[in-house]
Amino acid sequence: MSKIEWKPHKYSSLPLHLQIYDYLKKKILNGEWTIGTKIPSQRTLANYFEVNRSTIVTALEELAADGLVESKVGSGTRVVNNTWSLLASSPPSDWINYVRSGIHEPNISIIQKINEAEADSNIIRLGTGELSPDLLPNNQMAKLLQFDTGDTLSLGYEEPKGNLDLRKTISHYLKKKGIETSPASILIVSGGLQALQLISIGLLKRESVIFHESPSYLKSVHVFQSAGMNLFGIPLDKEGINHESIGKLKRQHHAALLYTIPSFHNPTGTLMSDRRRKQVLVICEKEALPIIEDDVYGELWFDNPPPKPIKANDNQGNVLYIGSVSKSLSPGLRIGWIVGPEPVIDRLADIKMQTDYGSSSISQFVVNKWIKSGLYEDYLNQVRVELKCRRDFMINILNTYFSDIATWNIPSGGFYIWLQLQTGITTRKLFEAALQEGILLNPGSVYDKNDQEHLRLSYSYASLQELKKGLKRLSELIKGK
Repeated sequence: MSKIEWKPHKYSSLPLHLQIYDYLKKKILNGEWTIGTKIPSQRTLANYFEVNRSTIVTALEELAADGLVESKVGSGTRVVNNTWSLLASSPPSDWINYVRSGIHEPNISIIQKINEAEADSNIIRLGTGELSPDLLPNNQMAKLLQFDTGDTLSLGYEEPKGNLDLRKTISHYLKKKGIETSPASILIVSGGLQALQLISIGLLKRESVIFHESPSYLKSVHVFQSAGMNLFGIPLDKEGINHESIGKLKRQHHAALLYTIPSFHNPTGTLMSDRRRKQVLVICEKEALPIIEDDVYGELWFDNPPPKPIKANDNQGNVLYIGSVSKSLSPGLRIGWIVGPEPVIDRLADIKMQTDYGSSSISQFVVNKWIKSGLYEDYLNQVRVELKCRRDFMINILNTYFSDIATWNIPSGGFYIWLQLQTGITTRKLFEAALQEGILLNPGSVYDKNDQEHLRLSYSYASLQELKKGLKRLSELIKGK
């Protein structure tokens, strides 16, 4: 259930419990809360509405007297009736059963909490993996959207693989990374996540095994699990994924593909070495194990560019390469790309047309103009400087407040610092305690369900003032002060 935004009017002539009763009753009678919906606990409702718990108890008793809700010890309060069941002999649709039966797996509860908390502007977001609004090129974007009369902007649907001019621009842009590809081998997608969704439903069979680094971003999203896939983690070392075990594991588990983020890995920030990239490619070619290379952070280096993508050395079409501007330019544009063999791209383009009929033509136009004009590269240079300053700022704070309670890596690019706590406190308990203090964390269990000692810290989103305030308070919570 989503967070309740409404608040009772404390200076109204209508008593608080009746205001709350009316609000909850409307939710039920209007069909927003259907039969089977679990109502938040009394304590939660009291916090939402900023009233005493006794006020909530009185309001719920009124609803129960109307026959609309029912409370059971151990299972809470649920909706048991609404307008239709009160007036009709036949029961209404049980939407809760549909919700539970949907084929797409729900987010794990902690991810749902994170998504909900991110909507609160008062929360200090210490784990959010996106650029701060202060770093986004709002003024430049506004100027760019003042189209010249010579601009060929289309407001209609684009062709299945995406705008041809944009694909040509990306083809040329990728040459700088050592990737030789034609526009026909590029598919425009609505961000990296859609790329994974298309691959999961367009190329793989149910119960296929997907190898990935452990911990992994894949554990925080359910695109493969919802398509009936099984995830299998392979440990990381300082150079990247442990390649030596891939062959043996592939034969044991009949893996379908390997998913990897070699540049500034999410969540650990690890940069895979050039040697390891080549080793991974060789072993995967030998084992006929396709690779999904997710390079959405590859542009966000600080002092030196990362090694060439794995795709740059791929002469057999073994690698599907994912790129995006969501992390480097604007998450709101929702534009990314997949590079791969033409038959694969054709298949994924067909699936994409069946699902959304193509990514936004306006967003494709804007991204094409950014990259083609050189503005994108200029902007990246600015962002790299800003992100490096933010990383150094966070490292200084960690040195001041965390040196005796944690260890961490110093990333050479991307957004993340992988913090390992040395105190014995579980990160799930810390997550809850910090949230009560207005601090939002990304605990390690999001990326590996057995991890209770890591936090993914991000220096990309919160302001410098928020970073200092949030991290200082976090250290106090860890130390029990």
